[in-house]
Amino acid sequence: MPRPYPAEFRARAVALVRAGKEQKQTAVDLGIHPVTLSKWVKQDRIDRGEIPGTPSSESVELRAARRRIHELETELLIVRQAATFLGQERPRPKGSTR
Repeated sequence: MPRPYPAEFRARAVALVRAGKEQKQTAVDLGIHPVTLSKWVKQDRIDRGEIPGTPSSESVELRAARRRIHELETELLIVRQAATFLGQERPRPKGSTR
């Protein structure tokens, strides 16, 4: 997985495009792929409310919620397996006093 660019770098790149510099040339000058810059600009427009979409803040909350749901589902699976295991009648050895 590629290493993410720092938020300040992304903000400066988007600011250059918003200031009127050509998007493709900005990407070349900064050494990033033009599609990457295009995605950043699009997300910035969504965050500003210029176009419809999921804002960055909601996206972060959604990822955290999905992570928590996964943790809870894993815990529930463990509890169910333990309940199944403990609920089974296991034969006792002969001569047991219990």
